[in-house]
Formats: sequence, structure tokens, C-alpha cells
Amino acid sequence: MSREPKQRSPLLEVRGNIELKRPLVKAPSRLPLPGTRFKRGPDQMEDALEPEKKRTRGLDTVTKIATSQSRAPALTARTQTQNQITAPKVPKKTGPRCSTAIATVLKNQKSGPAVPAQKPGAAAPPMVGGRKPTKRPAWDLKGQLCDLNAELKCCRERTQTLAQENQQLQDQLREAQQQAKARGAECRTLEGELARVQAQAEQGQQELGSLRARVLELEEQQCTQEGLLRELQKEQLELQEERKGLAARLEEQERRLQASEAALSGSQAEVASLRQEATSQAALLVEQGERLHGLEMERRRLHNQLQELKGNIRVFCRVRPVLPGEPTPPPGYLLFPSGPGGPADLPTRLSVSRCDERRGTLSGAPAPATRHDFSFDRVFPPGSGQDEVFEEIAMLVQSALDGYPVCIFAYGQTGSGKTFTMEGGPGRDPQVEGLIPRALRHLFSVAQELGGQGWTYSFVASYVEIYNETVRDLLATGPRKGQGGECEIRRAGPGSEELTVTNARYVPVSCEKEVEALLHLAHQNRAVARTSQNERSSRSHSVFQLQISGEHTGRGLQCGASLNLVDLAGSERLDPSLALGPGERERLRETQAINSSLSTLGLVIMALSNKESHIPYRNSKLTYLLQNSLGGSAKMLMFVNISPLEENVSESLNSLRFASKVNQCVIGTAQANRK
Repeated sequence: MSREPKQRSPLLEVRGNIELKRPLVKAPSRLPLPGTRFKRGPDQMEDALEPEKKRTRGLDTVTKIATSQSRAPALTARTQTQNQITAPKVPKKTGPRCSTAIATVLKNQKSGPAVPAQKPGAAAPPMVGGRKPTKRPAWDLKGQLCDLNAELKCCRERTQTLAQENQQLQDQLREAQQQAKARGAECRTLEGELARVQAQAEQGQQELGSLRARVLELEEQQCTQEGLLRELQKEQLELQEERKGLAARLEEQERRLQASEAALSGSQAEVASLRQEATSQAALLVEQGERLHGLEMERRRLHNQLQELKGNIRVFCRVRPVLPGEPTPPPGYLLFPSGPGGPADLPTRLSVSRCDERRGTLSGAPAPATRHDFSFDRVFPPGSGQDEVFEEIAMLVQSALDGYPVCIFAYGQTGSGKTFTMEGGPGRDPQVEGLIPRALRHLFSVAQELGGQGWTYSFVASYVEIYNETVRDLLATGPRKGQGGECEIRRAGPGSEELTVTNARYVPVSCEKEVEALLHLAHQNRAVARTSQNERSSRSHSVFQLQISGEHTGRGLQCGASLNLVDLAGSERLDPSLALGPGERERLRETQAINSSLSTLGLVIMALSNKESHIPYRNSKLTYLLQNSLGGSAKMLMFVNISPLEENVSESLNSLRFASKVNQCVIGTAQANRK
């Protein structure tokens, strides 16, 4: 229920309308003050003195009369303003009757000022050219007085009219105030009634809200009940369909049961025939297993025979490439002659040219170069990669899985590439991996393949070095690191031919990552020193031993062998002309121990080749540790590594001569260690 807008007071509306109008400026009166006389002004004096100007005063008079006439409305406006200011202030009330009165007042105010009537006896101002009368001349005082009297009369009449209108407005104001009081009382009554109605409406709204909430709750309950009813109806239909389906399936199962019972009798006969066939297949499988085992044994025998035909002692020669910063050897210094089959044959020969400046002819010309020819089982030129080298010895490494002890040496002077051949280069580049990681990867792969035939293999690794005839464990960690006096070579047990190193770590390995970790640890622990031939020279013999144990549980077969990969120390001859300081004396003792052990190795190989009754294994810790891998039941291969530099020709020839002697040795037929 909306309230009616309050009506403004008529008086306030009138007052507002009057204030909006511009205030009138009080015009100066031209009426003479009482007690004063009419005097001539400067204009009249001029007119009297100058008669010629009187003839032209008609135009000026017209203008002055128009100006005097325009001042009458200003006086009237001033009177109206004074009457409005004296009106009392009342509250604002509006009403239709008050609006009518105000409109009448405004209409009267907007009307122009009345033209004062001239007296009958007054002379009218003259007309010039048919235009409005001009101002009276200054000498016409009587005419001016008449004009002023007429103007005063008009002002008085206007004042009386405004007073009457003001009285009417006051009456209307009083009547509007009475109406405002009556309407105020009525408004208060209506406001009280409105408050009561609003309270009732609020109460009704609350009741309506509660009723709506109740209706919504009932509607939700109705929807829930309807949804539940629909679900129950749907479930009922599904159950009916399921019952029909189950009935159909039951009928189908009954038909199948009858068919199955009919087929069961036929299947029983078929099962009997299948059992007979399975029995025959099992017998055939056993026969195939026996045949496969026989083929495996034959493969091993042929493999061993092939290795024996190649020689139980084989010698490979490898020439390392020229390193950056080294001088290029002269042409013809190292030659690799082709075999009988031409360039297609694998290289097996090496020719070294040597110029001796101390020798000369009678004419004083230098002596011709001396050529030294060598022949080995295989020669690898400087461009040969690690993969090519391992491919040649892969079958020999596999013999260790068949139960044959295998020993591979790397022999040569310092800086000839022995450690690179056995362990590989720095980093983990697969292209430069050495023989040790490649051999173990190959063994793990072949052992996994043989596992499909019933063989299971286990591998145990150890890594030791022999420095100055002292055995050190390269896999030692913690406080035992670098303590070589605690390691000794002993028999594994009373009456046992197997040798072991006391206080050395024997680590079971089964994957390549474990082998890489062992090689990294051994590389950190190995004894190295600076020599005249190499910045970081190996001053000890490192021996990597892998004990292999195989078993075939189905046939009760066992085999065991060891794979020995040996990186020999650098072979260098002593120079007696060098001055010996404290460091040189230590290098001298190392060189003497290295050369002594290498000489013992050569003596052992010669004794084995000559079938001597006494083999001097105990003359050196190296040969004593490897005696089970050097005898007649072992397979041995030696890499002789030489430098391509001409300045190392003397050491290279010594290494090649030693390798040639070993290559000429023949050891008896190898035998597998099987039980």
C-alpha cells in the first residue's frame, strides 16, 4: 500500500516562484522633492543662449520622453517587491485552490505596466513624423509636471491593486493552512492504519512463507514418493524380464545338459586317446631332451676342438693409434703384409723397420734400415676398434662357461694401450669399452640362453693387483683400502687345487652395472706413477678373476672354471746411465719387480711347453696365483701391445720378440672341469 505524496504549501510555492524571478532595480524617481523649485539645468541654459539649437530639440525631446516613460514600470515593480517581502512565512502546503491563486498572481505580474492617462487639460507631446511622442523640452515644466502626476496616479492605482491581491493571497493562505492541518490529521490517521495493515501484512507474509515451505516439503515428499514408485515399477519390470530370461536360460541349459551328456561319452573316448598321445609326446620330449643335450655336448666338444686347432696358447698383436700431439711415424716404419689369400685375409703379420745411426757404410752413407718380420695368430692395425678385438676372443671367453679355465694377458711397454684394451677408455662410451665389461656381458647373455636348457650359472668376481711382489685387494673399502700385507695366496682347503686370496673381497655379480661399479673402484685403488714413457703408468699387475659355477639339476651335471683377465705392468728396460734420486730409486725397485715377474711368466710358459717336471710357479706371485689357468687344462691368449712411435722401436721389438717366443710354445690338450 503506497503512501500519497505530501502537498506543498501554497505560500511556499508562491514564495518560491517569486524568488526565481530576477530582483528589480530601483529606478531613480523624476518627481520633484517637496520644498524644491524647478530649476533649469545645463541643457535649458544652452537652449536659451543658443536659439539655433531650439529648432532641432524636437528629436532629442522625443528620446527623453521615451526614457522617462520607461521608468514607471520600475517603480511599480519596486512596490510589488516590497509587498512580497512583507508577506509572512508559512509552511509549505499545496492544493488546487492555492495553485489557481498563484497562477492568477503570476499572470498579473507578467502583464506590462499600464500607460498613465493624460489629464484633459494637459498638452499632449508633439508627434514627430508619425512616431511616438518625444520627450518634452526642458522649458515645458508644466507639461513635465503633468506627466509626472499621471505617472504617480498610475503607480498609486497599481499599489491598490497589488494590496487587494495580497489580501486575497493571505486569505487563500489561511484557508490552505486549515486544509493542511486537516489533511495532516487525516494523514496521521492513515499512517496508523497503514502501520496496522503493514503488521498484518507481515504476519500474513510469515504465515504465507511457512505455508509455502510446507507446500514445498510436501511437493518434495510427493516427488520422492513418485520417484520411488517409478523405480519400484521399473524394478518390477526388470525382475519380470529377468525371470523370463532365467526361464529361457534354464530351458537352454537343460538342452545343453542333454547335449553335454551325449557328448561326454564321446569325450571320454577322446580323452583316453589323448592320454595315450600325451604319453607318447612325453617320451618323445625326453628323447628330444637327450638329443639336445647330446648336441650341446657335441657343440662344446667341437668348440673346444676348434679352440685347440687355433692353439691353446695364442698371441695377438695390437698396435695403438697415434695420439693427438704425438709425432707421425715415418712411412714404412710399420707394415702389415697381406696373407696368402690377399687383402681379404685377416692380417697376421707385422713388419718393423729400424734405422741404426751407429752403423754406416765405408763411403760414409747411412746404413739401410733393418726390417724385422713377425707372425702372430692375429694382428690388429691402429684403426681396429674394441668391438673388432672382442669379436676375435668371444668364443674363447665362452669356453669358460663350458668348464675350461681361460687366461687373457695384456703385455707391452708403458703407454702401449694395455689398460685401454682390458678396461676401456674414460667415460661410459660403449664404443671404447674394454675386454672385461664386454666379456662379462657376453657371459651373462650366453648363460641366460643356456638357462632354457636347464643350466644355471653363478658368477663371483675378485680384483687384485701385485705390486712389488705384494698382493693388494683393489676392491677393498674403508680402513682396509691400500693394505696389501694382509692378502696372501693360499689353497682353498686341504688337498684342494683351487687357490684363493685371503682377506680379499669376492663379490657375486649378475649384471653389467655391478661389474661397472667394481671396475670403477679398482681403477681408483690401482697403483700408478709418472714415468718417462707415460704420465700415468700402471706400476702393478692387475688380475680380474671371475669364478664361474654351472649346474644342470635335471642331469646332475656340474662344471666350474675361472676367467682371468690380466693387465700386466709396463715392461721397460733399465737405463744404467740415469742418476738415481729418491723417486728414481722407488721406480727402479718397481721396474726390477715387474721385469722379474715377467721373466718368470716367460719361464713358466717355456717349461709348460717343454713338458718339464718342475714348473717354477712360486718364483713369482703372478704365476703362483695363475697356475691353474696356465697349465695343460687351460686356454691362454696374450695381447702384445706396441706403440706406433719410432722413438719406442727398441721397446716394441723387445715386446714382439717375447710374444714370438710365447707364440711358438705348445701346451697339451685342455680338459674341462666337470663332475
